[in-house]
Amino acid sequence: MEVAKLPEILSVFESSLSQIKWKLRPSSKRRLETDVLALITEMRPVVMVDYGGKMPELQEQLCSFLDSCQKESPVFELLKVMVIEDMIYLIHARALAEFVKSSLNLETEVVLIDVEQDPPKMMAQNYKSSAAAEFLSIQKKFYSLFHSNPVKRDLLQCEGTETRTGTGTSNSTGVIDLSSWIQETEVTIPAINGWLLGYPVVYLFCKEHIEDAVCNLSTKSLNLYQIFVSRKAISQANFRNCWTKMNLKYCRDTAVEDKGKIG
Repeated sequence: MEVAKLPEILSVFESSLSQIKWKLRPSSKRRLETDVLALITEMRPVVMVDYGGKMPELQEQLCSFLDSCQKESPVFELLKVMVIEDMIYLIHARALAEFVKSSLNLETEVVLIDVEQDPPKMMAQNYKSSAAAEFLSIQKKFYSLFHSNPVKRDLLQCEGTETRTGTGTSNSTGVIDLSSWIQETEVTIPAINGWLLGYPVVYLFCKEHIEDAVCNLSTKSLNLYQIFVSRKAISQANFRNCWTKMNLKYCRDTAVEDKGKIG
């Protein structure tokens, strides 16, 4: 996005809120403005909207807001409303497509932690578990939905999704409802949220192991480390390996055992 378009975007933002008569608190309005700018600039592919009201009214307001914005400016064209059960998000379709692709290609650095295990374990690339398999399946579903053509709205009506609109006036902004996906998978919403929202560490566990995950997270010592290594003799690839190995330690004993892995 060009900086010159910023005044136009803010003007459309204000006029659309006024047109649909969405009266937001000042703090919620600032958050929505920040989130919209982050999406349009593709700094963020997804934002969770946990302000501005409750479902289903919040969904209807967001649909009406985006519909108004898109009629006034093509800059808002790729912004969509996405719903997963009782969670609602704003997404940039193209940015989300690229994010999912980079995740599957292991280009986006994220540390997955299997919190079903005692103690929790960091999941390597070839880590085998039912949670890991389910999580990969969800990622592939996102890829199939968004990466084929993130612009065309009819693609949002593919198998396993539902596109619906807000009530009232005619609304061209469909809601991408992925609730059925979550009902069919064992991966929990917190894990999916962590991935979509770009958290550097994602706790992964299946629905049948919720009690184990809660117990491990509340009773185990989980220590996060950021270690920066600067060595001229080490290649970029090896530097990343060192960073990954030492990025997270699950308990003091593990940290002591792995202490000699930087070399």
